[in-house]
Amino acid sequence: MTPSRIHRLSLTHFRNYRTATLQVAGDMVVLVGPNGAGKTNCMEAVSFLSPGRGLRRATLEDIADNQGDGSWAVSAEVEGALGLATLGTGIDPPTGDASNSRRCRIDREPVGSATAFGDHLRMVWLTPAMDGLFMGAASERRRFFDRLVLAIDSEHSSRVSALERSLRSRNRLLEVRNYDDHWCGAIERETAELAVAVAASRGQTAAKLAAMLHERGAASAFPSAEIMLDGWMENALLREPATAVEDRYREILRASRPRDAAAGRTLDGPHLTDLQVAYAPKNMPARDASTGEQKALLIGLVLAHATMVAEMTGIVPLLLLDEVVAHLDPNRRKALFDELAKLGAQVWMTGADPAAFVDIGPTGEIFDVESGRATRRG
Repeated sequence: MTPSRIHRLSLTHFRNYRTATLQVAGDMVVLVGPNGAGKTNCMEAVSFLSPGRGLRRATLEDIADNQGDGSWAVSAEVEGALGLATLGTGIDPPTGDASNSRRCRIDREPVGSATAFGDHLRMVWLTPAMDGLFMGAASERRRFFDRLVLAIDSEHSSRVSALERSLRSRNRLLEVRNYDDHWCGAIERETAELAVAVAASRGQTAAKLAAMLHERGAASAFPSAEIMLDGWMENALLREPATAVEDRYREILRASRPRDAAAGRTLDGPHLTDLQVAYAPKNMPARDASTGEQKALLIGLVLAHATMVAEMTGIVPLLLLDEVVAHLDPNRRKALFDELAKLGAQVWMTGADPAAFVDIGPTGEIFDVESGRATRRG
């Protein structure tokens, strides 16, 4: 299997980094420093070398530092599925009132979007913002799961975005009292086609991840989870032909026009799917587990997913673990490092206390981060 690795990372006007370069040689890359130093900013920069909007889902304009001209850039020399390559992304200085689009390059040649980065690197991340995942809104769990799908299928994010645009078009059309029936039918055909494509990727990923979690069982120091998608379309596609499900959803959309018009939104479809997670050792919903149990469950889920990505794609994903070890006891912390070493991935981690990383092993390296500067420890 091919591990996804970064050898050199360069930042320009990114958050609190005016300019910075990290030469990376280790399997475990640890960024330590006080709060506000820029540890997560560096991780966010790495996350932009994958499809999607980065681990904070920030708007492009919010990323540039305050002392520059509004532009920012991230580039990296990477080693991945297609060998050595240079990936770069960022935005140009803003001009007038027009919004700036993100530019992406591979080996200094422009590419259509960050989706192309998925041919080189696969990436999985875990951040403190995900700690409330099991207690929060369905939309957060759906976004989290779509990120898991994206690590396997680099086109998934584009299909989800296209589905959202199609749904918005239908909603706007239904706002018109005497909307055109033919035009509405055309939009609903497009919506149904995109919905089935999105749901199929989700359903296949959920089934394989559930099997991987069951297989890991007691072999991991982190508790196993049982997962399923609460969405009729994802589950139907595991048993029925895609064409039949697509036809059914198109009829549902047609029949529900009055209801959806009154609601101002589409009330049925995979855009409302939820991810259900159970804490397997205690056979209870994850939302009822303790805070510590939920954290451990989430780590176990991400580790299982990373293993699945490696097995399905032949590419060991790069892992970004932001402040993950802070609340783990020493034994579970060491167990995490051991599991990461077995996975064979390059892992980027952050933390305030360097003592928490004494067990990362000889292939790890620690960078001290302070005020937008990162310096490797001797």
